[in-house]
Amino acid sequence: MTGRKVVVGMSGGVDSSVAAYLLKEQGYDVVGVTMRLWQEDFDREETGRECCSLSAVSDARRVADEIGIPFYVMNFEEAFKNHVVDYFVKEYIHGRTPNPCIACNRYVKWEALLNRSMEIGADYIATGHYARIIRRENGRYAIAASKTAKKDQTYALYNLTQDQLAHTLMPVGEYTKEEIRAIAERISLPVAEKPDSQEICFIPDNNHGSFIARMAGEKTPARGNFVTADGQILGQHKGITHYTIGQRKGLNLAMGRPVFVTEIRPDTNEVVIGEAQEVFSKELTADRVHCMGVPQITDGMRFLTKIRYAHKGAMATVYPEKEGKLKVVFDEPQRAVTPGQAVVFYEGECVAGGGIIL
Repeated sequence: MTGRKVVVGMSGGVDSSVAAYLLKEQGYDVVGVTMRLWQEDFDREETGRECCSLSAVSDARRVADEIGIPFYVMNFEEAFKNHVVDYFVKEYIHGRTPNPCIACNRYVKWEALLNRSMEIGADYIATGHYARIIRRENGRYAIAASKTAKKDQTYALYNLTQDQLAHTLMPVGEYTKEEIRAIAERISLPVAEKPDSQEICFIPDNNHGSFIARMAGEKTPARGNFVTADGQILGQHKGITHYTIGQRKGLNLAMGRPVFVTEIRPDTNEVVIGEAQEVFSKELTADRVHCMGVPQITDGMRFLTKIRYAHKGAMATVYPEKEGKLKVVFDEPQRAVTPGQAVVFYEGECVAGGGIIL
């Protein structure tokens, strides 16, 4: 493998910076690239925690100079707007709660970056994700859990293709976060103590409702009614884009007890409110199914199943249905099964596949 060219996506953070260093130490011909994704990242006042801002570009360039690799900024704004921002806004308008990082990983950080990298003669792309890529006994590539469960990022990578995995390196997955920071400190990288970015990169203030209103304009859902499951009106909501399943805070309903969002009805512009037990579901249906570590999902297969990034996972049985959909039945009811989020299936430490919750 020595001498093969790898393009490392450098966000300006410690993980991707150390990934570039590790690969150079392993003998790869390393090129650092920061992806310019969203123009507003370059225009706004920065907090220092954004992954795609001017300061992030500056940090990535300093790291590249420090470890002695060429560095470039590549513009992927069009792909990011089409596949991430527009998708994000559209999903919320239709009463769903999307995960923009999953779309960004699949269509921008991999598809767009990999294609551009292949055009300039690269053999691989690499990232600073806490995950590993393994070749299973069935011959398929799969994302596997990283060495550190605290930073496992496999959930958001479930829909990468076999070709993308075959041309990807993830050196950080063999280390804990503490070990990565220790390496950065040992080689005096300027980002060794830089905090992780935590917000959605294109919504730094976390106010997705106002962002959607600005992007969607007249298409933004208007105020409507909070209702019970049987239609009793409880009050008025700010617009369905401000809510998600399981939400309790910010409802501003004087009910005298904790209540939760149990359903969002875009057709009638209603947000359904219920009790804590009504937020639990024993089954879900998913579409846009993607197989990774298994060639296909067949009737009755059993998986450890995650329904959101921070979900610990629960055992479930999966049943294929018509039109490529999957019915997922959990052994025990799960809280806040949310349309628009991904459901991801695991066999042991490997991602078997996943889909989008309907």
